This record gives sequence, C-alpha cells and structure tokens, in this order.
Amino acid sequence: MTAASWYHRDISRVVAEDLLAKAGKDGCFLVRDSESVSGAYALCLLFQRHVHTYRILPDEEGLLSVQTIQGIQAKCFRTLTDLIGAYQQPNNGLVIPLLYPVNRAREPVEEDSDGEDGRASHPPSLVPHSGIIAGSTSGWVTAQPNKAQISQQLQLRLQEQVHSSPASDFMGFIAEYLSTHLQLDLEALRNGNLQLRHLSTALVTACRGLHSEIDFTLAGLETLAKVFDPPASPRSPVREQGLLASDPDLELLLSKIATVNHLLSSLEKKVLKTLQETVIKHKLALPSVAAVHPPAAKPMAVQSFEVKVGKTQRASLTVDVESGTMAITKRGCSSPEETISQDKILQLIKYQSMQSKVRLVYDRDQHRSMTRDFIFQNARKREAFCQLLQLMKIQHSNLDEPDLISVYVGTWNMGSAPPPRSMASWLTSRGLGQTQDETTAGIPHDIYVIGTQENSLGDREWVEFLRASLKTLMSIDFRVVALQCLWSIKIVVLVKPEHERRISHVNTSSVKTGIANTLGNKGAVGVSFLFNGTSFGFVNCHLASGSEKTHRRNQNYSDILRSLVLGDKRLSSFDLTLRFTHLFWFGDLNYRLDMEVQDILAHVNKKEFEALLAVDQLTLEREKNKVFLRFSEGDISFPPTYRYERGSRDSYVWQKFKTTGVRINVPSWCDRILWKSHPETHMLCNSYGCTDDIVTSDHSPVFATFEVGVTSQFVPRKAPGSSPESLACIEWDSIEVIVKTASRSKCYIEFHSYCLEESQRSGENSSQSSDIPGFLKLSWSAKQLPVLSPILSDLEYLLDQHLLLSIKGMDSCESYGECCIAMRSMIGSLAQQFETFLFHRGEETGSMRGWMKVRVPKDRRSTRERLYEWISFETDEMESDFPTLSKPALRAVRSRPLSLPDAAGSYTNPAYFIFEGVPNTWAQCPSLPEPPYSQASDRQADRYLDHSPCRRLQSLTGAQACSSSKEQLQRSPHYSVPEAISCGHQLSPSQIGRHKRPKSAILTRHPQTSGDCSLTALHMAWCLSDVDTEPHKRGSCLDPSQPEGRKNLLRHTRSALEPPPQSCWEGAGSQRDTRRLNRAREKYH
Repeated sequence: MTAASWYHRDISRVVAEDLLAKAGKDGCFLVRDSESVSGAYALCLLFQRHVHTYRILPDEEGLLSVQTIQGIQAKCFRTLTDLIGAYQQPNNGLVIPLLYPVNRAREPVEEDSDGEDGRASHPPSLVPHSGIIAGSTSGWVTAQPNKAQISQQLQLRLQEQVHSSPASDFMGFIAEYLSTHLQLDLEALRNGNLQLRHLSTALVTACRGLHSEIDFTLAGLETLAKVFDPPASPRSPVREQGLLASDPDLELLLSKIATVNHLLSSLEKKVLKTLQETVIKHKLALPSVAAVHPPAAKPMAVQSFEVKVGKTQRASLTVDVESGTMAITKRGCSSPEETISQDKILQLIKYQSMQSKVRLVYDRDQHRSMTRDFIFQNARKREAFCQLLQLMKIQHSNLDEPDLISVYVGTWNMGSAPPPRSMASWLTSRGLGQTQDETTAGIPHDIYVIGTQENSLGDREWVEFLRASLKTLMSIDFRVVALQCLWSIKIVVLVKPEHERRISHVNTSSVKTGIANTLGNKGAVGVSFLFNGTSFGFVNCHLASGSEKTHRRNQNYSDILRSLVLGDKRLSSFDLTLRFTHLFWFGDLNYRLDMEVQDILAHVNKKEFEALLAVDQLTLEREKNKVFLRFSEGDISFPPTYRYERGSRDSYVWQKFKTTGVRINVPSWCDRILWKSHPETHMLCNSYGCTDDIVTSDHSPVFATFEVGVTSQFVPRKAPGSSPESLACIEWDSIEVIVKTASRSKCYIEFHSYCLEESQRSGENSSQSSDIPGFLKLSWSAKQLPVLSPILSDLEYLLDQHLLLSIKGMDSCESYGECCIAMRSMIGSLAQQFETFLFHRGEETGSMRGWMKVRVPKDRRSTRERLYEWISFETDEMESDFPTLSKPALRAVRSRPLSLPDAAGSYTNPAYFIFEGVPNTWAQCPSLPEPPYSQASDRQADRYLDHSPCRRLQSLTGAQACSSSKEQLQRSPHYSVPEAISCGHQLSPSQIGRHKRPKSAILTRHPQTSGDCSLTALHMAWCLSDVDTEPHKRGSCLDPSQPEGRKNLLRHTRSALEPPPQSCWEGAGSQRDTRRLNRAREKYH
C-alpha cells in the first residue's frame, strides 16, 4: 500500500507548520500523526497565515472522525483518504476547504532545525591530503596541532566510503565527530568511562531527519558502521537490493525500519570495541586535548563592597572566597585595618527595617567577640555580601555532606519559537525585579530546574542546548537528573556533577488538562527526587488561557494536584503539597488582571505594581483559598510578563486577531513561581524577576533562586542502645480534630514519617460531636494514641524530622484531611501544644490541635550548628552599638523576621468557633513574643545563661516573662522549652516559628489583662445569642449605626478585623448577660 502524498507520518508540529508556511496558500493542508494519542492523526490547515489543527480520532470500531465540539454529530470514515476527500468539499465545518495538499519531500531538506544552511551536495575534502604522517604506531602523531593519527586514519577510511554513499549530508556530522570529538571519547575511555557521550550526541544530531528521510539516514548509518568494520567487509547484498529496488511497499518500509533499529542498537558497541582495540594496539598515551577539554571551573574572583561604618566613616569590605578571608579597609588607607578568617565569623545579623544593614559578629581573640555594623549601598549589595560569606563558609567547612544548597527555578512560555542563542540573563537571574547582584550572578547553583511551555524544540535538543548554555556560563558540565515532557510542556532538572550521587528516588509524571482532560496542549509535568534526606517536588504547568476562565484554571490546578503521581508511593493518599519537604510549582498559570488595558498600562508605566496585584486573579483566588493553599510567592516588583510584541520589550500587544474576532489579552503576570515547604525548615527566596532582553516570545522568561536547607543521610555516632531509657519516643497526650464534613463516621489517625520504620495508626476516636451542621469534632486521648519509636534516637537527627498525619474514616478508610507536624519544636520532657490545618486534595478541610512530646535520651542530645543558622534576622529594637562583647556574649536574635500575616480562614460557619474557641479580639497579634531562637544563638547563649526557662525567656522577652511560673511557660503554646536541651526553630523569614494556627485560633492578649483571655464556647454562644436573638441597641458594638457594628460578626471570620470596643465585653455582669451565659451553659454543657 502506498501512503498518500499529503500524509507526512510522524513529523513534528513545528515541521508541519513550516511546510505549510512555505506553501503560503490559504487551503494548504497536510496530515501527520498525533503527538498525544496513539493511532490518531492531526489535520493541519493554513488559513490567513494561521495553521489550524484538527484532531482525527479513531473510535472503538476503527472509524475515523474529526473531533468536534460537544453536541455536534461527528462524521465517520473508514479510511483517512475517504475523510480527506470529504473535507475537500465546502461547508464541512473547517475554516476553509482542503484545497492544496502539501506533499512529502522526496529530497533531503536544505536546512536543519537550527536554520543553518544546508551542506553542499558534494562533501568537502574531509582530510587534508598534504601533511599526513602515516605508519607511526606510537603515541599521537599530528600534521596539524591537536590532530591524532587514529582520527586521521578513520577519516581516510570514511573518505573511501563517501563516493558510493547517497547520504552526503550525513558525512558532515561524521567528519565533525572524527576530527573534533573522537579524542574526548578516547580520553574518557582511557579513564574508565565506557559511555561514548560525544558519539551519542553526534548520532542524535545526525538522525534528526530520520522520520521523514529514512532512506538517506539509513544509508548514512551503514556508512558510519562500515568505517569501523574491517576494510574488506562486503556490503550486505540483501540491503543493497533493498536500496536499489526503492519499492514503496509497506513490507519494505518495515524492513528498513528494522535495519535502522539494528544499526542504532549495535553501532555504539561496534565503535566502543574498535576504539578499545585501537588503544591497546597503539599503546596510546593520554592525549593532549587542552584545546578541546572542558574548561575548568572558574575560580571565584575577589569581590569588594563599599560600606558605611558608623555615622560617617566609609570603608571597603573585601571578600576572598578562595582563601576564606574577609578584609576591612578604611577609605584612604592602603592596607586593611583588619582581616578576618572564615572560622572566626560567628554570626551575620540582617536588619529588616533597614534592608541594606548587616551586623557582623566575630572572634577578636580568645576572650572577647566583636560586632561591627555595615551599611551597604543597597539591599542587593548586602545580600551579595552575605551570599559570598555563606559560600566561603561552605567551601571551607569540613562537612562531607552539604547543609545548604542553592536552587534555580525558571519558567518560560517560548511561544513555539526557537530560543535565542544566548539565555545568559535568564540563567543568571538578571533583568527586572528582585535580581542577583553582578558580584554573585555568575555563581553556579546546585540545582537548575527549567520549565517551558510551547517549546517547539526536540526533547534531547533542548536538554543539550541548556547544558551547553550553562557550561558556557559556569564552566560546569551539569548532569541531567530528569526530563519529562507533555507535548510542548517540558521540565528539565540539572545538577552539579558532585551532587549526582546524592540524588535518588527520581520520579516523573504528567497530567493532561486540555479539552476533556484528554489533550496535552494544557497540563503539567512533574519531577520528584530525594537530595540525601530531603525530598523535592517540581511541577511545571500550562493552565487554561483567557481572562474569563479563572474557574477553569482553578479546576486545572485541582486536576493536576489529584492526578500527578510523584513522591513516595507510601504517601500517595496524602495531599501532593504535603509529600515533599519542598514543593515548587511554576509555569504559565495564565491568571490575568481584572482591569481595563489602558489603566493597566498607566500603572505599569508608573511602576505601580501594588495596584495591579490587587486585581491579579491568582492573588484573589489564593485569598479565597481556591488554589495554592499555604503556598508562598516572592514579591513581584517586575512588570507583567505577557503579552509583549515579539522582537521587543517596549510595548504590549493586547489585541489578538482570530477567525472568530478580536480577542483582548490584557498585560498580566501569567508566568509565576510559587513554593511550599514543611514547617520549620529553611527556605529563602533570594531573587524573583524576569528578563528584559529575551524577545523571541510574547512572554518574558521568569526566574527565582532559593537558599534551601537540606539534611544528610544521618549516621549515628553511637550504636542504638537496648534499654528503653536509651531510645527516643514520641508520645501524645491528646488530639482534637475539627473536620468540615457531613459524615458521622468514627475515625482513626494514620502516622507516617521517614523516621518511622513503618506507618502506625491509632484506635478509633474516644469522643465526637456533630451538633453543628457541616462539622465534626473528634477527640483522641492518650489511650487511643500510639507511642511512636523513631528508628534513630539522636537529637541532631530528630530535629529535622516531620510527622504526616491523616484522619481516615473507620468504615471507608477515606481521608478527611492530612497535616504535617515538625518535631523540632516538640522535643522536650514536657508536652508541647501544636495546632495546624488539615488539607485534602488541595482544599482546607479542618484543623487539628493537641499536646505531644518527643523524648530524647540524655546521651543522644548532642547536635551541631547548621551552616545556614549563623545568618539571622533582627529588627532594630536593639539599635545601640556594642563595640565589644565579653565572649561569648552573643545576644539572642531571631533567626527569622516577624511572621507574615496568615491568609484568611476558609470557614464562614460560626459553629467552627464554637468548637474552636474564639479570640477576644479580631486582629492578629503583632505583639506575640517570638519563639526561641535558632540552634546557633541557643548554643551560644547556653554558655552564660542557666537552663532555667524563666531566665532564658527573660533574655528574649524581658523580665515580664518571669512573672509566669515555670510550668506555665513550659506549657505555653507559643514556646518550646525542653528540659536540659535546646531546640531550634524555623529559620525562614517568610514563614512563622510555630505550626501555623488557623487565623480564628490565633489569640491576641489584651494589654491591660493577664492570663489567657481567649473566649470559650460559652462566650461564643453569648455572642451568637446577641447576634441572633437580640435587637442591636444604640451604642452596641453590633449596632449598624456604629463604625464597629457595620461589620457583621459572622463576616469577621474571613478577614483581619479590628478588636471590638471594650464596652462590648464589660457588660457581662448585667442580669441580661448572666441569663444568656446560663442558657449557653445549659445548652453546650
């Protein structure tokens, strides 16, 4: 059977569009294989310079039909030829009838996919005839610099074959490999590496036209194989006959494909064998390939920073990462005033109220420490200085495994256009927004994760392009961890070579969210892996487009969250956002701005981004808790990244002309990067911005860089003991859960953690209440909760562990919600209180709180300072300068800035607060004392403070903390004060230092009262009674005529509110209030 000339088999979409563009007539068409559905086809039709693609799908009986919109009856055909013949007639639902078929090319293409000119029809002279020295068998003898004799001999054998080979274009690739890259493969072979990487690259490039030019490619492969055969090896008569026949019969075509398969699978072995024999025969010395050897890693240059010391004095700070020193030189002086080695630097303290200020704490001598304050030119310079000092600490540490790594995440909708030759600005985080300083932009990151959408390049071609770009910029040959693609949506993960062994448990997955969730033009791809003991997840997505499709985008997010298969299979029942220590979600999210175009442009010109973020659909949907619950995003200080005029970044093009009319695409931040981390882990976003010089697409590339704390595979210093006293344990006093459900099922709790040998489960709940419609309150006492035994008992190990809890029904085993609890704050001999949210399938489904403790044996309480713990955050509360501190008087500092406000809770039913207890004020408390400091400051402070919790808290919060008893302090939900040991707390400035409590449960203490002033269920009942049964009296806090009363109490559950007036709560002594409290007590108790 001879295939129709307009059927181009499995050419790519990009090639198909290029063929139609060259034809240039309305009504030109061709058919290719579908890229997403096996056995399906794609009909490509040109009309008004646009290529319209129609899906041709087979049904269960094998009948073919063009995919139609819902409700339209599809026409079925037995063969593809019949279908095309029918649609060549007018009025068949296409934008234009099929008029001009674009036939398959019979000759080799003149241009490759990079747009370079085709090679000449006759191959050039591959080896100069003069200057060849033959007959030598010892060493590398060259007529020209860096030309090896073995390479010349193979090129001569190649030239003997080219006269009879019809695949002359193929010879260029072969000649380039033999003359340029063969020596690199030989060197790798001598060093024990049996992977001929450069040969593989040459074959991939050479076989690019395999799909459409199989005859010529097959001939070229045979020629390359014959180069490494003995000279007398005869040509296969069967293959010769097949080539001469050129019979278009399908059987012959299948025979050719089988031959190609055989050659590709055996060629590498044949080349490897030949090179090995050559090395042995010629006794080759290690070749001198300095000209082509990969460049060595660039040494870090010495960097200088101009700073202000004190009020008027100027100085220069010089950081030499390689030598591990920092020098302070006053202005006008030729020699440094002081040189500090990296091991003498004890702490860096970043000030938040003044973003350019930093305090350096270092050892002056054995008996005293010094503090110096420096003010940089701007915040970027300060961050660059801190990053260089941190890099210096890492390079000169004696650790076998890293505590801290740098992660780069990039996303770009390429608009189906080839990338520019240089992507340096994107890969080095330079452009607009929060960008890297030029002094640190060239420092390579440990992990690069690149997500693209509408990427028309081939998978391997794109990967090699990225690796080559990074190699040019960083002089490092990054290794590929994973590549996952869904149509034109791609994600690539690259790591430094030294980290390759630290990567394990790599998983990839993809989800289609196109039409009916069957097409991959929209969807997501994901990669997950373990970096030593830290789990990472990365999701690159392309969501539905259109300003009016916010709900559809939300649904895409939900579908991806439910269907993406990543991470540990044992955690498959958990919400995807809880399966990883760090989860990054990025891509073309396509959320738009709800504002008129001209107003948007006016704000952009004035750089008034806050006004635009107020109408950003993603921001609004996150505030409604519709998508990305508890995710974080960096500050957006760059202009909208879509929709630019291609070739420029001077103007936006918001009008898109389509056959159905003009579509308005307002400038928007479509391209975003978000992340979510386990509580009390180290995660810091150092940059978030977009490029301003990559103009091939209508989207600008977006980048973000992160400083991430990681854990190693812990090796205990002591063998586990046999007595119970030498083993750690996790004990629960009680757990209370509120879930949003109409079920009344008994439930149990499932416990998962990497520190547990296997998952554990509790007994069924001891009590439950469902008095409030739509909510279920469950309780477990210590009797129903298991005592968990970690596999290791060392404090250093347990500080980095987390527990995943799932609430499941006894009858169905379906989850009602999951949560994550950090063990860091729970370590101690007394129970500590925790409270956190419950999630399920991307939605907030309830809340959990309880009391627990993690007991650590006394002989297992040793720990060490993490490399990221010596950089802390501080406000200017203690502004006075301390030129000298008696050692080791490091004052306690926060290891993070003040917590950001929690998003509004998703609950609107007041019954939630009857269960939960209501705060006596409706605003979040900015004055809550922060939890204790980090391990770094904790260990230093313990040298001069005794272990009394009262003394320790006094050092942090003043004498007022001592007014409470020791027991009250230790049981405070806001503190974790273990006995005789110190515990660290969350180190991220963007997160908070304890488990996040639902906003409704965060309490603000009244400044004039002491003790716990939170409202109980009785108070809530009284409030509800006042709202529901009593008319609002003049002057009441609920009186609509009063400013405080204009907000209904029931609506207060969704926003941060002002505290009610004091008089509202002072009337409880009246007879009316007493009667109400009595009625509430009878009803709820």
